[in-house]
Amino acid sequence: KIANFSVHYQMNLHTKGCLMIETGFGYVALLILLASSIVYLPKYFHLKLFDYLPAIVILYFTVMLFATFGVWEKNEEITSAYKSFKSNLLPAMIFLMLLQADLRKIAGLGAKMLAAFFLTSLSIALGFIVMFSALHTYFEPDAWKAFAALSGSWIGGSANMIAIQGALNVPDSKMGYALLIDSIDYAIWVMILLALVPAAARFNRWSGADSSLIDRVSARLERDQSKNTMSFESLFLLLGVSIALSASSQYLAEYLPTGTAMSKETWIVLIATIAGVVGAMTPLGKIAGAQTLGNILLYIIIALIASRANFGELTQAPLYIAAGFAVIALHASIMVLLAKLFKFDLFTLGVASLANIGGVASAPILAGAYSQALIPVGVLMAMMGYIIGTFGGLAVGQVLALIAQ
Repeated sequence: KIANFSVHYQMNLHTKGCLMIETGFGYVALLILLASSIVYLPKYFHLKLFDYLPAIVILYFTVMLFATFGVWEKNEEITSAYKSFKSNLLPAMIFLMLLQADLRKIAGLGAKMLAAFFLTSLSIALGFIVMFSALHTYFEPDAWKAFAALSGSWIGGSANMIAIQGALNVPDSKMGYALLIDSIDYAIWVMILLALVPAAARFNRWSGADSSLIDRVSARLERDQSKNTMSFESLFLLLGVSIALSASSQYLAEYLPTGTAMSKETWIVLIATIAGVVGAMTPLGKIAGAQTLGNILLYIIIALIASRANFGELTQAPLYIAAGFAVIALHASIMVLLAKLFKFDLFTLGVASLANIGGVASAPILAGAYSQALIPVGVLMAMMGYIIGTFGGLAVGQVLALIAQ
């Protein structure tokens, strides 16, 4: 009876007492169930934990815990399902996340805000390079890949980090370190920036900033906000286009030249990125639901990556976390100097920093802490991060690879 039950549900009851999933469909079904349940939990349980740890981080470590206890077998069928789903969903996810990043609207932020954003990105990239130059001898030889992926996240967002993992073939075990830094260090940085909001007036007097520009930009962006609503038809169309784009980018990458710096995976990521940026300036970019659908694919991909790692591999966690704080400290020091030099206000600096390090999940929150009218500024800055995050992370990765040699 037990044998028949196991066959029916595509699982096997082992002598260890552990119910182990052995089929690709059962494995993917469980990961999607875990991802959707964890995303829904904050709506049902109002726990303080959800205020400090994003759902995406809870998902990663929950799935890693399942993998550590061997809930699924790493057999040929499950490995094949992992590779197939991850490689096919990744370009679709990148494309969808970038469909909201309309360059014309971003240009409306004005030269000063865009300059602050790009200088913030540069300071983060320099922070990674300086930190790794000083500490690379303490890490494993391929640790630069994890920091390259993290730099993509801290210049753009989680989607960029996953894109760089695909482009550089970052081992799933190393992604655990990147997610660990991205959760702990980022959470503390968000709390610091929110705590600094009451000091904005004093900081602006010290830097000599004129904050009237912010109010004018915010008023214009609020008028231009899209009023489109998400529907079954819009989601279905976006799903179809994104899946077709994924297939097309993989097909085109087969015919593009590869070498030391450009692999087939890198081409796939770049094609999807360019397609998303161009698509955002077409009528497709006005269809509501791309962000929602992109986030669903992002969570599924995060669950897939976490399923190939385990806690036993995180032996250098304290060193990686300290390295992340070193990057943030260098970034903050550079930005304070630039604020005095270019007369940046604290709002612009803080939102530019979180648009890079936190992305669309946190930049609007910080913007809203200053004024609800400023939320569109945080959203557009975060969208800019999605555009440059992958390119920036790959560039940082090339420098780190040279340092690691």
